[in-house]
Amino acid sequence: MNAVEHKPCILVIDDTPENLSLMSELLREDYQVKLAPSGERGLQVATADPQPDLILLDIMMPGMDGYQVMQQLQADKATREIPVIFLTALAGVDDERRGLDLGAVDYITKPISPSIALARVRNHLQLKMMRDFMQYRNEYLNREVARRTRQLSAIQDVTIRAMASLAETRDNETGSHIRRTQTYVKLLAEQLRGHPRFRDFCTPANIDVLFKSAPLHDLGKVGIPDHVLLKPGRLTPEEFEVIKQHPQIGRDAIARALADLGDEDAQFLQVAQDIAYGHHEKWDGTGYPQGAWGDGIPLPARLMALADVYDALISRRVYKPALPHEDAVAIIAQGRGTHFDPDIVDAFMVIQDAFKQVAQQFADGEGDRLREAVRIHAAIGTEADEF
Repeated sequence: MNAVEHKPCILVIDDTPENLSLMSELLREDYQVKLAPSGERGLQVATADPQPDLILLDIMMPGMDGYQVMQQLQADKATREIPVIFLTALAGVDDERRGLDLGAVDYITKPISPSIALARVRNHLQLKMMRDFMQYRNEYLNREVARRTRQLSAIQDVTIRAMASLAETRDNETGSHIRRTQTYVKLLAEQLRGHPRFRDFCTPANIDVLFKSAPLHDLGKVGIPDHVLLKPGRLTPEEFEVIKQHPQIGRDAIARALADLGDEDAQFLQVAQDIAYGHHEKWDGTGYPQGAWGDGIPLPARLMALADVYDALISRRVYKPALPHEDAVAIIAQGRGTHFDPDIVDAFMVIQDAFKQVAQQFADGEGDRLREAVRIHAAIGTEADEF
């Protein structure tokens, strides 16, 4: 690349040959200079490579005058950011105001003073250089923010998956249960987006947060002793009380993470906390651990309550065989207004076929079934009593 190509490029549009010659002579030592003898030709040159960094534009020209050229430059995305200085013998205040209103950055009257013209050209080129630098910097920062946001989101996803996998290893449920329930929750939230009770919460952004947070719903099971959590038979009342501690354990673990993070904007952890603590509550107040009822139960927990029960019903567990989809739907319907938020049940009934498809898509694999089979026991009990 030679030295000329490093020089800023200036386009002069003027119908008078003498003016074009004068401006060329004045500018060519420090700048690349392009000349156009008419407005129409100037518009063509303005889009040619290399594009000008600055345009000096005469106003009084036959055919297309300078104001019309300016309007065309401003209307074209390819040229609207090029600064334009009007060169004209029109010295009236109204003429100057009109030119500036159209988007010109400056106004130089004829006859031209070479030193003033050069100073203004130099100043506006420096301003353009700074503007271009700031635009490039902002674009770079936006790209960097987007990259780091994606990176943070990936780290969050991996962290959530690792925490959820820890709970999996302590329970006899499968990893497919986690994928199914988070998809059920997303389906329900999407179905409720237009409902007056839920539309303020069920935005696309919040639905993404729900999907991300849902795998942590049973995190608290890591704190349940093996002899209770993995018992292959019916739990005693005392053992069931121990199982009922897992929502509190999960909530406390997430609360500690929130406190350590010190970030009130960590919405996915806030939602995960609500889900972990409230997904065993019931609409009529007979659930646990608080006995919360109605809208006092956070919406994410109400959504997970239905998703979790449906998946438990259609899945084989150590304490029960899998139920057909139709039987599970009937049980969910019976729980309308008692176990579950009635409007959430209504949404479920509309999209029940989508639940069935998810269950088939993420069905437990052969390895999951073999692992489950070694735990099968004749006794039927434990949390089946909830349903």
